[in-house]
Amino acid sequence: MHFLTALDLDGFTPVPDRPDFWTDDAGSVLSVHEFGLVPDVPAALDDLASLRRLNTLDAAGQGVAAIEIDVVAVDGLPAMRQVLKTRIPGRDHGLVFIGSFTLPRADRSVVVKVQAAEQGMTGLREALVFNSLGAPDKVFLPHPYAPDAQLPLPYSAADAPEWDARFPDHPLTRVRAVLARQAAAVRVAETFRSTAPFVPAQTGGSAAPDAAPAPHADAERRWFRRG
Repeated sequence: MHFLTALDLDGFTPVPDRPDFWTDDAGSVLSVHEFGLVPDVPAALDDLASLRRLNTLDAAGQGVAAIEIDVVAVDGLPAMRQVLKTRIPGRDHGLVFIGSFTLPRADRSVVVKVQAAEQGMTGLREALVFNSLGAPDKVFLPHPYAPDAQLPLPYSAADAPEWDARFPDHPLTRVRAVLARQAAAVRVAETFRSTAPFVPAQTGGSAAPDAAPAPHADAERRWFRRG
């Protein structure tokens, strides 16, 4: 690692032949992705409504559904925190959950990512939450960040963090737990911290809430498709 100097690797072991990738006994995969490129974050980090909407639309175009998008401090720097879900590639059932912190600067960024997939019987969390809430319109809701968007997966009340305690071994619960650990543990290199702050490309530093995200030609940025 060059942009980071510390990470919480307790319980994780290196993945052979994959630098900056680690895995734990539950099958979660932790990774770090560094980019010497202008970040493709579509809105200013202080414009949360635009950031949420544009990232939700952008992810949907890649077959990924946003669960949570927030801005938090990681080692004193603003970071975009995301929790996403997508179908397990090559399977007709089961989901993989992806959590990340993106720390953007003017000409570079670093992403700390954790992902965990459903194994064995899938959909149990959703089924039990459905039984608890009792009606489809209480489980499957309009997306709060982009209610008019065409999403690859429904926005579900079962994904809410309030259910994590009931499902401690679920991959979504584990992803959130690892993110919380990393938020406290990550330390950035001084050479990264001292670079100019991130400013989005849009005039005035803010993206229009209803603007569609531009397609990204650079596949290197598609960190959530890696690993």
